Amino acid sequence: MPSRTTTDTPPQQQEGAALSHGLKQRHLSMIALGGVIGAGLFVGSGAGIAAAGPSIVIAYTISGLLVMLVMRMLGEMSAAYPSSGSFSAHAERAIGPWAGFTAGWSFWVLLCTAVGLEGMGAASIAQGWVPGVPQWMWVALFMVVFCGANLAAVKNFGEFEFWFALLKVVAISLFLILGVLAIAGLLPDVEAPGTSHLTDFMPHGSEGLLVGLLASVFAYGGLETVTIAAAESQDPVRGVASAVRTAMWRIAVFYIGSMAVAVTLVPWDSKEVVEKGPYVATLDHLGIPHAGQLMNVVIFVALLSAMNANIYGSSRIAFSLVQRGQGPKALAKLSGGVPRIAVLTSCVIGFVCVLLNYWRPDDIFKWLLNMIGAVILVVWTFIAVSQLLLRRRMEREAPEKLVVRMWAFPWLTWIALAGMAAIFVLMARDPANRVQLYSTGAMTLVLAAVGYAWQKARTSRG
Repeated sequence: MPSRTTTDTPPQQQEGAALSHGLKQRHLSMIALGGVIGAGLFVGSGAGIAAAGPSIVIAYTISGLLVMLVMRMLGEMSAAYPSSGSFSAHAERAIGPWAGFTAGWSFWVLLCTAVGLEGMGAASIAQGWVPGVPQWMWVALFMVVFCGANLAAVKNFGEFEFWFALLKVVAISLFLILGVLAIAGLLPDVEAPGTSHLTDFMPHGSEGLLVGLLASVFAYGGLETVTIAAAESQDPVRGVASAVRTAMWRIAVFYIGSMAVAVTLVPWDSKEVVEKGPYVATLDHLGIPHAGQLMNVVIFVALLSAMNANIYGSSRIAFSLVQRGQGPKALAKLSGGVPRIAVLTSCVIGFVCVLLNYWRPDDIFKWLLNMIGAVILVVWTFIAVSQLLLRRRMEREAPEKLVVRMWAFPWLTWIALAGMAAIFVLMARDPANRVQLYSTGAMTLVLAAVGYAWQKARTSRG
């Protein structure tokens, strides 16, 4: 039988010691704040509104509550044991090495692929500004810039994210202020719509609401980065605790608030909502000059921010896994407190994804996208199960480490797990999401089998 890892012998005991601690509290705070505001919110929310109508507010509220529960669980474990491996290290401690292996490497594949996707998205916007430069050259430029920033020192990643996040926060705050003024009838030359756009609240019935719910769930990805970054901060416990405790109002204001503003001011069936995105459509409705270009700049920054964060997150997840004996040792090599081989590897994989999009967009690249489609739900499931097991163990062995506590434990943890199971069922019922579910499931099973075989082999040797 493999020996159980206790709270006194964390699996990441060595890996946190060699990393630098260059992230300041302001970096962590802004990473947590900006991590909520992604390209999925700016762009992908339009399709959700088209499917759910004004009830998209309900969809974002339900998925937002689920995300808040997941972040609270992750915050509890990360405040007790800060680690660049985050949920992967917690899954190893709670469930076993195979679980850490599965959660970690599946998330690494997701982040590396996302690096390429975000690079392509940013490149398409840049090409609109400078048409003579091909997209692949823009992606290569972005890769060089952010790979270089992540290779130099962790504080460079922190500084990039600080300013990126600040711009996103300012932009969405201005959007909300203008929207609220318009709704209240306080904006010159803009007639207050009242509730005229909200009368057909659920135009496509429960099916439309379910489509909007699935779209909103995947828009919340990126919140996990702050718990990965906490291991390299000056005060990891305080940083994680502060970020998690403010998650509720961030999600409520930025996601739910902006959806409410958009569907109140603009008809949900307006073609501009899908074509331009709800933010540009709303600003055009308010008569804001050059709204499209202004939002393009913000979306461009959001994509670059996500690209930068995913290079960082993927390199740290890989470093943590290898430090725990779950991957090629070369990825754990440190230089100046930075896992530079892991950074380079993540960037190379991201650029390969870009090349696959050009070479084989209809088969290999599409298959890759399907494979990562539901990874975030797999990770959330590991987080919930890990917290369910670790909380009881910490209460027995190290109650002083419970700086952040999950609300109404264990009932809300079980409710969160039930919510995740319901989303899996909804994906299985929806033909558009079924392929993603099955592809991600197949990858997860393969990784779990490899991880379990590795665990048994290590146990027999030890």
